[in-house]
Amino acid sequence: MKKLLMLGGTEFVGRAITEDALERGWDVTAFHRGRHAPPPGVRSVHGDRTAPGGLAGLAEGTWDLVVDTWSAAPTAVRDTARLLAGRAGRYAYVSSCSVYAYPAPAGRTEDGALVDGSPDAEATAYPEDKRGGELAAVAAFGDRALLVRAGLILGPYENVGRLPWWLNRIARGGPTLAPGPRDLPMQYVDVRDLAHWTLDAAEAGLGGPYDVASPSGHATMGSFLEACAAVTGGAAELRWTGPERIAEAGVEPWIQLPCWLPPGELHDHMFRADVTKALSAGLTCRPVEETVADTWSWLRSIGGTAPMRPDRSAKGLDAEREAALLGLGG
Repeated sequence: MKKLLMLGGTEFVGRAITEDALERGWDVTAFHRGRHAPPPGVRSVHGDRTAPGGLAGLAEGTWDLVVDTWSAAPTAVRDTARLLAGRAGRYAYVSSCSVYAYPAPAGRTEDGALVDGSPDAEATAYPEDKRGGELAAVAAFGDRALLVRAGLILGPYENVGRLPWWLNRIARGGPTLAPGPRDLPMQYVDVRDLAHWTLDAAEAGLGGPYDVASPSGHATMGSFLEACAAVTGGAAELRWTGPERIAEAGVEPWIQLPCWLPPGELHDHMFRADVTKALSAGLTCRPVEETVADTWSWLRSIGGTAPMRPDRSAKGLDAEREAALLGLGG
């Protein structure tokens, strides 16, 4: 039986990885702060990586694999990886495509230019923090470190506010701003596909960086929002609106219109990567309709309001600005 140490394991990516490991019959230990309960069947060890002596709960024990999703100060990854390097077989660090220097061209691969980062840095900015975490994992584990550079992550348990906002907005129905073009390609990964690939890749002994996202165009803004409309009852009237009009209105892509980036440099950077390496290593991506439907089922099961990470900004466009942009003001 494989033994997994999940650093976190109670929310979104960590929870999906934990559930996948349990389905494989693995022995799972979750090291977390105790704010949320991990799935049943997991052994919990409590600790705070940011506090003095916070790793005391990991002073003993051996594991085949450690999975780390840390997003803040790289020193937390450095200290944990150093502590475990002699007692764990492999270390998978869930990083981000944000580690690539902007602007990355369409077709960028894992060889693309990276932002600067340091394993000894305190928290600075998300891209630099993730790069520092990568360097910390490699410093301790060498080629036993797997760097999972995730793209936009969607799916059940989302605590960032992107897909849940769209689902709730479209469920309200009526004329709904749909940012175009309708055939604009998206690139993302379902959290469960990310989790499954991460455990498969680690079990296969893979190391180094992999960009983990669907092929660009696996979904489009059209198929994404139409899936949201279908699963929530079809009461929304999607009104496709061009990026020029959205820009003129001062609406902020990605934040006020989650998951959407207009054509151009930023879209190429985030949604046009070449993910052949991960696909060749077994990554499979479920249809966007399944991701949307399962997220809607989960959202309804918790009363419609998704949890939000305190370190992330609120997402979405308020109703008055949306109505004004659509010319519906009274």
